[in-house]
Amino acid sequence: MSKNRFRLFMFFFCMFVPISCCLGQVQKGAAAESAKVDTAKWSLYEKGDATYYSARTHGKMLASGERYDRNGLFCAHKKLPFGTKIRVVNKKNGKEVVVTVKDRGPFAKGRVIDLSNKAAETLDMLRVGVVPVELWVLK
Repeated sequence: MSKNRFRLFMFFFCMFVPISCCLGQVQKGAAAESAKVDTAKWSLYEKGDATYYSARTHGKMLASGERYDRNGLFCAHKKLPFGTKIRVVNKKNGKEVVVTVKDRGPFAKGRVIDLSNKAAETLDMLRVGVVPVELWVLK
């Protein structure tokens, strides 16, 4: 019985301690990174939550007429014209990526942008799924 308790303790210890350690480091760098956006070239357009496409979407047709490629750097936005360059800044860790609008959406309430898998990987949001972001549009 004590072996099972020890294994259970170790399982929870290994699962939650690394996550809590990483969260402290991520929050420290967020303020420093998001301040680096060059406001001469980019203007703040929108703030909200971002999600990313499912892996099952690979190869399907987008609203722009192109096929979804999970390795491309693009996004879906409700209003911005196709081809618009957007700098997406993850507000939790300060990481950023420049994507091109190629699709319409997201249609879930409270979401402002859907990102390709490669863009989501660059922002380090694959494990979390939904992150708060800032959208900066190229002037």
